[in-house]
Amino acid sequence: MDTNAVWAMIHSERARSSDMLAQLTPEQRAAPSLCGPWTVKLVAAHIMNASEQTGPKFVGGVMASGFRFNTMMDRQAHASGTLPTDEIIGRIRARTTTTNKPPAAAVAMLGEVVVHGTDIRAALGIADDTSSEAKIACLDKFKRANFPVPAKKAIAGLHLRATDATWSHGSGPQVEGKLIDLLMATATRTGTLNSL
Repeated sequence: MDTNAVWAMIHSERARSSDMLAQLTPEQRAAPSLCGPWTVKLVAAHIMNASEQTGPKFVGGVMASGFRFNTMMDRQAHASGTLPTDEIIGRIRARTTTTNKPPAAAVAMLGEVVVHGTDIRAALGIADDTSSEAKIACLDKFKRANFPVPAKKAIAGLHLRATDATWSHGSGPQVEGKLIDLLMATATRTGTLNSL
């Protein structure tokens, strides 16, 4: 997929996520998300951190965390989670035109905002409004990757088939569901598995 098209989707999903975050109550922001032990606000802080990531910042963070990626992500989310919510939202909005990223393909940044945005929406019962194009791009990336989550391993030996789009992958026992539910399962989230 063309990199410019990927960045357009990233920017659109960041704007969508910031709009959604701005509508949440303090109680919703303090609620659990689908992302491990993180609250909604911590996931929002992580979305902000990812949107501000650069190659040197990423490498420095990994080194400072003893080359433990998940430890780095957790530390950074908790540090940024102390910021006022309005600042977090404003900083995400400020990244709806920029193209900085860690040393990874741009589509990895799309996966960040779509999956983590869904970690919030699904936990709070907010309807999915991400674009089908973005979800398919994320699925096409995740089906071939085992980092940062073991997605390829999670779906090995299964035939995934979307019920709301023309998309399928793999062979074996068939797993059907909406694109967003297939994506979240591929991203190793268990909170939406009963939708498949």
